[in-house]
Amino acid sequence: MGNVTCDVAVSVDGFSSRPDQTLEHPFGEGVDLHRWMTETADENAAEMEAIVAAGAFVMGRNMFTPGRGEWDLGWRGWWGPEPPYHGPVFVLTHHPREPLVMEGGTTFFFVTDGIESAVAQAREAAGDRDVSIAGGAATINQALAAGLLDELRLHVVPQALGHGDRVLDGVPPLAFETVAVRAASLVTHVTYRVLGPLG
Repeated sequence: MGNVTCDVAVSVDGFSSRPDQTLEHPFGEGVDLHRWMTETADENAAEMEAIVAAGAFVMGRNMFTPGRGEWDLGWRGWWGPEPPYHGPVFVLTHHPREPLVMEGGTTFFFVTDGIESAVAQAREAAGDRDVSIAGGAATINQALAAGLLDELRLHVVPQALGHGDRVLDGVPPLAFETVAVRAASLVTHVTYRVLGPLG
């Protein structure tokens, strides 16, 4: 069985997005924490490859859609007809929806019974490969609080957003071990192993 990992781009003050999400601004207006993926892709190729290398993924509803409430069944995600996951993705939601099959091997499954169920389903689907918690911050924090995450990979961008959705908010005290740190021109990649409750 693989590990449960998480990759998330964050500002230096720990925010991964703002709550004013729209179709035009998936992470909130004025938020650009992913320039390193487009402008310096070659420099960060190993980290970008690791982000989508898992055998299955878990994400919150806001990572899949800006919509709230009942589903807009015409909405098929932010990524176009071929999302980058190429595997099963388990989306946390309060509203049931039939699985959504996309090009390139990605199928979105919609899970209404919580983070533990989503991770268990993802583990089964992934087999011996890792499971990735794809975000957003609330989903990452739920996984940390439930003791489900083995490795946290922060991609720290030199910006301070000041407010928004913060990774590690509401998480009980935890101990981490630093596994790797690599500074690039637009981002610093930090990998932590989650050791468990502090103290």
